[in-house]
Amino acid sequence: MNKTYKQNFLKAGSLACEVRRFGKTLIKEGASYNDVIGKINLKIKELGAIPAFPPQIALNEVAAHFLPAPLEDLFFKDEVIKLDIGVCYKGAIGDCAVTIDLSGKNQDLVKATEEALLAAEKKIKVGLPVFEIGRAIQETLSKQGFNPVKNLCGHGLGVYKIHTSPSIPNYDDQSKVLIRPGMTFAIEPFGTTGLGFIYETGKASIFSQISRKSLQNEADRPILKMIETYNGLPFSIRDLMNDPSNLPQIEKSLKNLLSLGIIADYPPLVEKSKGLVAQAENSVLVDDEGQVFITTREN
Repeated sequence: MNKTYKQNFLKAGSLACEVRRFGKTLIKEGASYNDVIGKINLKIKELGAIPAFPPQIALNEVAAHFLPAPLEDLFFKDEVIKLDIGVCYKGAIGDCAVTIDLSGKNQDLVKATEEALLAAEKKIKVGLPVFEIGRAIQETLSKQGFNPVKNLCGHGLGVYKIHTSPSIPNYDDQSKVLIRPGMTFAIEPFGTTGLGFIYETGKASIFSQISRKSLQNEADRPILKMIETYNGLPFSIRDLMNDPSNLPQIEKSLKNLLSLGIIADYPPLVEKSKGLVAQAENSVLVDDEGQVFITTREN
């Protein structure tokens, strides 16, 4: 592992942890969703980094990939709220999440999910099959009456890449992948009161560039140029919208870029049985000597 990358990855994790802590203080009953997102983005930039993806705040049965419509806002109430933060520092990624239960009625679910993350972290060592991490998550949640979301998982973290190999399961999937020196990844248990499966539904507000191809319509070039500044990291419609009057052209260009396979979209992910979902996440670095660093862990 390159020494500079290791230092940058540790720094990205430290910054992400700080931003998660800051964001958590903003989520209160009556607070504006868009105001919280704006303050989190500003905080990341003040720290000398950029968002690795649009800050995610998913509510109740929605597990991830949710944002209000570009011209709309939401106000928090007595909900189970997941805050997922990504920070990119010189290409290195810090990815972490926490759940806030404003209802006060679902602390058992939140606590069980946090304990599942801790149990998984304690397992990490060179040579460990990743299914052992999934087993620790599953057993911790099951003992407390909850299910892991099986078709969501942790993931590798790369340079300007928030989802790479390996996949880190949230249950015992018998994966033969082993933890190796030099790996950087996120462990991301989702606990639920439901069946433990999510599906995509609704209109996507989050996208990322996945290829470079020729355009068929020059009117799409200004939007594509903006997208290319993200270096493949995810972005939202709101990120591209300097003025509300630009929204129709942005949506038209995104539709064209999707059809060409230049970008991918990420619709909201909802628990199949409408069960409440909690999330906990930390980023991990295993250096060349096999030492394990939980880079986003609170001190």
